[in-house]
Amino acid sequence: MQEIREHDALTRIANAPDFIKGVVNLRGVIVPIVDLRLRFRLGTGERASAGVVIVLNIANRVIGMLVDSVSDVVSLAADDVRPAPRLGTTLDTDYLLGIGTLDGRMLILLDIERLMSAEELGLIERLAA
Repeated sequence: MQEIREHDALTRIANAPDFIKGVVNLRGVIVPIVDLRLRFRLGTGERASAGVVIVLNIANRVIGMLVDSVSDVVSLAADDVRPAPRLGTTLDTDYLLGIGTLDGRMLILLDIERLMSAEELGLIERLAA
């Protein structure tokens, strides 16, 4: 993770998939913004605020992930992480690293590089160019 930022105004890209909301200029770097609600097919729903962007380095590319909110940034011990449940063959869950527990909360741990397919990363690369 590079940083967490407020969701700023962005420039939309014509013909981009709906989960790519657009791009922002972050200190001279063009950063595509991926809406995780739409990427997970959860719909737009009601957001209490404009959301928060988590800026990540994925496959040598800076990408922003739009989420509803960020409450904490934590480190988990290996003992606090359990294997991800297998949900059958009809759901792609390769991006699930496991389930973490912290102070009675369950945390779903994602492998963001696996969440974004090679085709999607290639598209993001082209949009940011």
